[in-house]
Amino acid sequence: MSRKDKVAETLKREICGIIHDELKDPRLGFITITRVELAQDLRNAKIFFSVLGKDQEYKKTKEALDSALGFIRRLIAQRFRFRFAPEIVFYADRSGEYSVKIQEVLEEINKLNEPRPSYDERIGAKIKKEGRDEPKKSNRLHKK
Repeated sequence: MSRKDKVAETLKREICGIIHDELKDPRLGFITITRVELAQDLRNAKIFFSVLGKDQEYKKTKEALDSALGFIRRLIAQRFRFRFAPEIVFYADRSGEYSVKIQEVLEEINKLNEPRPSYDERIGAKIKKEGRDEPKKSNRLHKK
């Protein structure tokens, strides 16, 4: 694991803590930081977040994060001993929604491709269900 990857993972954990523990903005939804991409020189950071909800929730959360950007950057600069505090930009990550949509489409395709039973199989199942394949018992008394 390279230094950049270690710093990105640490930055991710720290930003998660800041957002959940120290930001008190009511516009913040149920937010998850999905990943952090850092530039090679560690001066720029792209923070990807996911929110539980619709487009309106994403917009409110993005506004709240953008308004708290200076506060988050200042806390990061205090907690890390970087030469320069990274410039932070937040991006919505909709990969979770996209994967759910793909899964739904695949399930629908599988339903369409299921083999349908033949006519003989359907009739056989119907006869077996009604109990016609068993011989009937006679009510007559047989004489010996």
